[in-house]
Amino acid sequence: MILTVTPNTALDVTYRVPALLPHAAHRVTEVTERSGGKGLNVARVLAALGHEVTVTGFAGGPTGRVVRERLAGVTDALVPCAAPTRRTLTVADERTGQTTRFDEPGPVVTPAEWSAFQETYERLLAGADAVALCGSLPPGVPVGAYGGLVRTARAAGVPVLLDTGGEALRRAVAARPDLIKPDAGELAELTGSHEPLRATQDARRRGARSVVASLGAQGLVAATPEGRWRAVPPPRPRGNPATRPPGIPTGAGDAVSAGLLSGLVERLPWPGTLARALALSAATALSPTAGEFDRVAYEDLLDRVAVTGEVTAA
Repeated sequence: MILTVTPNTALDVTYRVPALLPHAAHRVTEVTERSGGKGLNVARVLAALGHEVTVTGFAGGPTGRVVRERLAGVTDALVPCAAPTRRTLTVADERTGQTTRFDEPGPVVTPAEWSAFQETYERLLAGADAVALCGSLPPGVPVGAYGGLVRTARAAGVPVLLDTGGEALRRAVAARPDLIKPDAGELAELTGSHEPLRATQDARRRGARSVVASLGAQGLVAATPEGRWRAVPPPRPRGNPATRPPGIPTGAGDAVSAGLLSGLVERLPWPGTLARALALSAATALSPTAGEFDRVAYEDLLDRVAVTGEVTAA
């Protein structure tokens, strides 16, 4: 079983409008709702790959009930909280393909609720092959909380992937997670370097065993004890993949985390793991449904991702 942790779950609501104009009333042409938050997106992709997945974090109020109702293909171990789960609202402009997003801050988690979550987390680790700690921390949770969760997982012998940013990432790196997956901005904020290869090495010196940085259209760069690699996507997928409605968020970065975590659990060599992660990311961007991936495009892309690098001594 793979465990994904999303302390700040959300109900993702998307409005599609013909054109988004300031100071105007808008007629919404389509509304979609789905369970959201980085760890739930990761879990959705892992389940589609055939892995058994359990999700935990917090769910509260009417919004939390909807989040639970819309979970599919995963085991629900979300912990109740009194305050309502947040919503994220995305307005997609059909004319331009651009989006405007509003993120609520999340529920205020009490000390008692955090203690209940930690007990659940420790219990779930006993049956986990790996754990992903994902996304922002809700109000009330200590900023150093991820560091404690990393240490608990390491004590249980469970490999940890950490996907967060800012101060939460800086503090948790010192706890020595097995893998961190920052984007270019998060990596630069952590290390002070805007040169990805140098920054990934610096992040390892700060405590992360392995670092895979997501560079958007430029692909992935990885620094690990076994070597350093760069994965570059092909120019375009072959065939006729599904077209995403304009402006819908893709969750492509969460698909990268899912690919990395599945490779870790399956003990794939790093080049194969990076190729899978990047192919999943691109196929997620091509899917007509946010948070899912186009399987035909994924299988096509998997063989055409270019991975170069060098093996080094551990």
